[in-house]
Amino acid sequence: MNVLGGALALCSTNPLTGWKRDGCCDTDAHDRGVHTVCAEVTEEFLTFSKSAGNDLSTPRPEYGFAGLKPGDRWCLCAPRWEEARLAGFAPLVVLEACHAGTLDHTALGHLQAHAVE
Repeated sequence: MNVLGGALALCSTNPLTGWKRDGCCDTDAHDRGVHTVCAEVTEEFLTFSKSAGNDLSTPRPEYGFAGLKPGDRWCLCAPRWEEARLAGFAPLVVLEACHAGTLDHTALGHLQAHAVE
């Protein structure tokens, strides 16, 4: 289920995202990072995330990760998205593709204020 109460929509298959690497921001008990926010990343967010210890822009071929670039959609950790929001660097989100579990970490109104048009 998504944050709006409907079916969880696909976030991205290029790059392939999601805790389960199935394109959806679904989660399970093993997902300690809570990868539930479908975000459209920006340069500002990528710089913020790198400074906070999570470099999402550098390719990591040993993990099959090409690195993100601005405009890519990616399942972000809900606590990191909220941290970025509080710091003023939250990327836009795709509400229909954000897992309902995101609401344990931020308010729906915050997500709606950052929704992709």
